Amino acid sequence: MNSVSGGVCAPRGFRAGAAAAGIKNPQGTRLDCALILSDAPAAVAGCFTTNRVKAAPVLWDQGVCVGGAGRAVFVNSGNANACTGDRGLDDVKSIAALVASAADVPVTEVLVCSTGVIGVPLPMDRMERGVRACAAALSPEGGADAARAIMTTDTVPKEFAVEVPLSGGAVRIGSIAKGSGMIAPNMATMLCFITTDAALAPADLQALLRRCTERTFNRICVDNDTSTNDTVLCLANGQAGGSPLTPGTADFDAFAEALEALCAETAKALVRDGEGATKFIEITVEGAATDEDARLVARSVAQSQLCKTAFFGEDPNWGRIACAAGYSGADFDPSGMSIVLEGLTIFQDGRPTDYEEADAAARMKRREVRVRVLLSEGAGRAAWWTSDLSHDYVSINADYRS
Repeated sequence: MNSVSGGVCAPRGFRAGAAAAGIKNPQGTRLDCALILSDAPAAVAGCFTTNRVKAAPVLWDQGVCVGGAGRAVFVNSGNANACTGDRGLDDVKSIAALVASAADVPVTEVLVCSTGVIGVPLPMDRMERGVRACAAALSPEGGADAARAIMTTDTVPKEFAVEVPLSGGAVRIGSIAKGSGMIAPNMATMLCFITTDAALAPADLQALLRRCTERTFNRICVDNDTSTNDTVLCLANGQAGGSPLTPGTADFDAFAEALEALCAETAKALVRDGEGATKFIEITVEGAATDEDARLVARSVAQSQLCKTAFFGEDPNWGRIACAAGYSGADFDPSGMSIVLEGLTIFQDGRPTDYEEADAAARMKRREVRVRVLLSEGAGRAAWWTSDLSHDYVSINADYRS
């Protein structure tokens, strides 16, 4: 697997375009809508927010994914179209029809996504202009603009692509994503769009995307909020040639490994750009009775506000980590727990070690910090990626609508 440029346009048969429609700001000076188009029929899969309050685009896209076919994804930032009632649903249908007409694709194969402020109806006159401008801007080089257009509080665009050698020739996978806050387990206030020129049956693509999402996008945390709009979509158009990849084959396994690696890299980028974040922290739990117990411990530490503020303060406070592990719900013997901070064992077999506080504090100053929690119950293992919690996080979210 090799990294390549191009993002969602790196795979064959995909184009993207972006435009400034005045959704983010009335002056129309910021890119705020994007269109991704497959030039050929494509299978589609999607994973969505578990929040019971779902935005209108999520409800529409879930229906499209049931059909298994998708050709176009239209996205706007600056307005979430969530909690907007029947009007919100009608607006999504209107946008899908506009995209279908502009891109000459079936309306039932148009996916629509939105991100931004909740509870405000979409400005449909500007949305219509945005659709037409994005369609006119479609280009094999449009992935970077699309990555910028979907940003909200993100400080950098998130764009990745890889090439995977298979027995019948190389295939490519590309992604763009946005997300900086409201990032909690079960995805985030995040949108992620993945394209590939490999061929997969819709059911196989859906099962694979669900597995990758569970291991990556559902293992990140900036805060403890799950959004109304969380969406991960994958389009597979088969333009690399060859037969569809099928489970149980070496080619399918190689593709699955690459897709998960791409999702993991994208997920980590969301955490690194977390609102107000100054640190990226990886929590790894080993030796749990089961993988699920390991996941519970890793999630508990990653979500703990006391742990996250300690990371921000560069305080090697192992007590907070041990405490969060203890209330995680996992079954383990505390006397067999150890904690390793950036290679330094600071807590072993249920008690602190004779470590140098200055040494531990110096390791906490690193931009990326690895924490290992070692249990003595079995072979269960899990990892979680989180950020610290800073003053800037409060400032950003205190005046989000202002």
